[in-house]
Amino acid sequence: MNNIPVHLKASKAMVIAAFAAIYIIWGSTYLGILYAIKSIPPFFMAGTRFLVAGILLLSWCAIKGEKMPNVNSILKISFSGLLMLFIGNGAVTWVEQYLPSGLAAIIVATVPLWFVLIDKREWKFYFANKGIIIGLIIGFGGVILLFAGDAATNIFDSPIKIISLFVLMAGTIGWTIGSLYAKYQKMEGSTTMKVGLQMLAAGIAFAVTGFASGEQNNFAISEVSKTSIIALLYLIVFGSLIGYLAYMWLLSVRPASLVGTYAYVNPVVAVFLGWLFVNEKISTQQMIGLGIIILGLLMVNFYKEKRSNITEETAHVHNSLENVQVSDTTKAQ
Repeated sequence: MNNIPVHLKASKAMVIAAFAAIYIIWGSTYLGILYAIKSIPPFFMAGTRFLVAGILLLSWCAIKGEKMPNVNSILKISFSGLLMLFIGNGAVTWVEQYLPSGLAAIIVATVPLWFVLIDKREWKFYFANKGIIIGLIIGFGGVILLFAGDAATNIFDSPIKIISLFVLMAGTIGWTIGSLYAKYQKMEGSTTMKVGLQMLAAGIAFAVTGFASGEQNNFAISEVSKTSIIALLYLIVFGSLIGYLAYMWLLSVRPASLVGTYAYVNPVVAVFLGWLFVNEKISTQQMIGLGIIILGLLMVNFYKEKRSNITEETAHVHNSLENVQVSDTTKAQ
């Protein structure tokens, strides 16, 4: 049998299209959220987005004849969905009422750095590697530069913006914890089934939060603009379905480190679109901060990938030795 790696068998056109989806579409969702919440309350908007997307995915699973996971798996999947989508994406949705979409994207770009700090199972490797430590220091140095000196003038000019910064930081940590939980916990179900359940759980949580916070009091469907409706549909179809599924598919056909480069591109796309369409202003100092964050991420990613390659080579050598030993034993018999 031909042992060609899966990532070499993938259609080149499909791979390019999938990367375009996570680079451009995910980068554009920050602007999409900004337009959607102009006439739709943030929690109701996010609830509609994920409820519709989740129902569509689960309906597709039902059509294909997939069985629902056991109760324990459903609870675990739902919990990871609450952490990643309700807390993580919810933070982005809420803070964009007060912060520029480009700035929100830059802060979210720190997620890979939080992965290193929170992934306790990998600490032994991470903190024994000087390259990763230096990358972390550089990355967080970029974050500090974002909020230092003249760049902080428009960020700290009101209490609600300061609160928004803390909410967004908490959201990035929630996304990180949810991702690690989903990675290490055993759960039944296909990728599509898991994503559908995650979105359904998050959608319900958003709807409940929206009613609990009284969003319905000052909201009338008749007042929703066409722009917000189009933006919401864009987020459902492109952001939640095409983008997320493209991301999951790419993880199965390309190295995770390569797929993870979306974290470097998304903030650049978001900053550019924010400037182009809504005249958002990002200072030169903040752009330098973004560049430093990306440099730190590249360093962390480089050394993580280097470790991954060494691990794979070690495993390959180990398997080869085992095959030789089995062959020698067979000959002896």
